[in-house]
Amino acid sequence: MRRIKTRLALHFTYQLLLQWVLIILTMTILLLILFNYIANNDLKRTFSTGAVDAIKSETFIHQDEVKMNRRWKNLLNEQGYWLQVVNEEGRVIYSLNAPADLKTKYGAAELLNIQETRRLDSYRVMASLEPETDGSKSVLYLMGRQDLGTKRLDEWYQKYNRNGLVREDAMAELEQQLNGNDDYLQVVDKDGTILQSIGHSDNSQINKYYPLDLVSIRSEPGNYPTELSAQYDGGTGYTWLLHQGKPGRAVERQSIFYDLIRALVILGAGVMVVTLGVSIWHGYRYGQPLTLFASWFERMSEGRYSEALTEKERKKVFRRNGKIRMRYRLYKEVIAGFYEMATKLDASQRDRRLLEQTREEWMVGISHDLRTPLSSIQGYGHLLESGQFTWNEAELKEMGKVIREKGDFMLELLQDFSLTFQIKNNAEQMVLEPIEMNEFVRRSVLRYVNDATIETATFSYEEYDDELRIMANPKWFRRMLDNIITNAVKHNPEGTEITVSTGTEGDYAWICVSDNGQGMDEETRNNLFERYYRGTSTDETTDGAGLGMSIAQAIVIAHKGQIRVESEPQQGAKVIMKFPRKNTKETADVCSGRGE
Repeated sequence: MRRIKTRLALHFTYQLLLQWVLIILTMTILLLILFNYIANNDLKRTFSTGAVDAIKSETFIHQDEVKMNRRWKNLLNEQGYWLQVVNEEGRVIYSLNAPADLKTKYGAAELLNIQETRRLDSYRVMASLEPETDGSKSVLYLMGRQDLGTKRLDEWYQKYNRNGLVREDAMAELEQQLNGNDDYLQVVDKDGTILQSIGHSDNSQINKYYPLDLVSIRSEPGNYPTELSAQYDGGTGYTWLLHQGKPGRAVERQSIFYDLIRALVILGAGVMVVTLGVSIWHGYRYGQPLTLFASWFERMSEGRYSEALTEKERKKVFRRNGKIRMRYRLYKEVIAGFYEMATKLDASQRDRRLLEQTREEWMVGISHDLRTPLSSIQGYGHLLESGQFTWNEAELKEMGKVIREKGDFMLELLQDFSLTFQIKNNAEQMVLEPIEMNEFVRRSVLRYVNDATIETATFSYEEYDDELRIMANPKWFRRMLDNIITNAVKHNPEGTEITVSTGTEGDYAWICVSDNGQGMDEETRNNLFERYYRGTSTDETTDGAGLGMSIAQAIVIAHKGQIRVESEPQQGAKVIMKFPRKNTKETADVCSGRGE
């Protein structure tokens, strides 16, 4: 019971742990997806300023050997950026998508100028220093992209500028150069008020920029549909702004709270689906065996103990090789317990029926066999009680003899019935002990040789040369021999020779009781060991109750032996009994209390 309790506890514990592990893994994966989504969105918004720091954190450098994540290579290529990694000597140790006009080695002043101006010729450049660590030296990351907008804006400023504004006579020409594109030019004052706007603009209704608007466009280009280039006029304080449209779909501004709420909704739905699935699985896994147990209880309440499992249920529970299926393995002790209980109850039911049948047979047999001698005793009693007759001494002696013989017969009959009942139902424990069979049989035969009352038969004994040791109960073994020898005496004519012999056959020792009497026909031979069968009618002239050979057979079987009869009419009969032999070691074990 403790084992099944432990198994059930462990089973439900690990099921719960697995469920929580699944939920935690699901939440972790979803959170990682969410974080990745947020990081990607942030990277899109601030790619030009934040990409370098992200690349630095995911790049490994050892002894001027650079290993970069493939994702960054693809992303830089898609966005049109190039990347160079410069070591302490100013030499480029790694280059990705770098144009041919870029240098492979830089001087100290050049790198400082790039850091300050964020420009390198026609390229807009972001620079970030990776300081020296214990495992590697300092390196400088340079990430840049062609800045055609600044170049175009500088040309237009030089060509069309008048007092910080676009000349009126040049506006049509500039409009023509911007026509057909998503580009437009604006001139704003120092407060952000739009003074001029040339070209198509989605922001045509905007008259003024707030102080942080232009900074946001430059810092977070991913949130806006255009790229911004600026040219400042020092004399007037005006600024020329060139907005260049981006190819492809613009990135829309998204709320992080909206994304978070949506992720949590998805997470909740996923957890609900997982929980529902696990609940259905648990209901099926534990409900089906319980339904099976309920059907068992129903059949057992009806007394059908031999039908613990129907054929259909047996196929559900067991595989073809006899092993319990996985879904029922948790309850294997319960199933084994049910089988054991059903087997015991079925055996108990059979024993009860057998006991009732034996009791009925016992009552029918004893009433049948007692009726005839009781009738004789009752008849003589009525005659003596009536006083109508005068009896002489010889007649009274004869009547007393008959009454005594009938009483002896009844007493013997009751003893045989009691003995049969005990052997049949194992009412008396048969304790076996080692005996030497030759000597035991010799003494039994000698009692018949010395019995002066037996004058109709002669006896002889043929003893085996070697010792024959078996396990037997002396009391019951003697009763067995007496019944067989007595049966040979009673059912044979005067002058019959009865021979008792012993011998061996393999691991068995045998006893043979043979005679040269009248023998038996087939019917008598086949029914010799049946109760109440005498080979004749069951009237009072037949000595015995017809139970002797049945008792003898039961005693042989109780000694794990075998018995058979060989006989033909007028050719005598042989009754052969075989018993397992015990060697010296086995006998010693029995005597020391270690045997059966």
